[in-house]
Amino acid sequence: MINRDAAVQASLEIIDTEGLDAFSLPRLAEQLGVRAPSLYHHFRDKHELLAEVALRVAGPSRRPRVKPGPDWPDYLIGISLNFRQSVLRHRNAAPLLVTHLPRVRFVSVQEDCASFLSASGVPTELQVRILEGVQSLVVGAVLMEASQPPHSRSSAAGHVSPDTQPHLSRALSANHLTPRRLFETRLRDFLYGAVRDHAGAADEPTRR
Repeated sequence: MINRDAAVQASLEIIDTEGLDAFSLPRLAEQLGVRAPSLYHHFRDKHELLAEVALRVAGPSRRPRVKPGPDWPDYLIGISLNFRQSVLRHRNAAPLLVTHLPRVRFVSVQEDCASFLSASGVPTELQVRILEGVQSLVVGAVLMEASQPPHSRSSAAGHVSPDTQPHLSRALSANHLTPRRLFETRLRDFLYGAVRDHAGAADEPTRR
């Protein structure tokens, strides 16, 4: 007998070890020791199954232990780091975040974050800019990192020659941030930049 959880776990194991292109319902049935048609007792189709796999790759939405207030960026960064860590455990499955992850997963996280931002005194008119910006940065950065070999300090590092790309080569050599720290710094720069830009725009009429 099989169940949904066992099918999702087996699917993820196939993708982790053999790659996303190797996954199919017949391959999954072989892994589970069942006939492929029996999978349709648990999932409507392959898309529904892969949506469940994508949810598992994204991991649970764990709330950081940060109280509402001036340190609110740490809350968003904590959620983002948890997401990154979960996805990088399953690099081969990372593309499913774009093709199969149910939108409701992002909506529920964004609702939680919007509530936290409101409690922290972040202006309501700035919140969508923050939430959408963080989502785009995080998903894009994690997908890019997942496509690279582990421990690479840059997505370009393995393709740069000092002879043909001297400026980029020097910049890469001068970067001493780990991938995790670079990810965190990128988010922090965006968040504080958005706040400064919003404050500057609010002050603009006063300066005129």
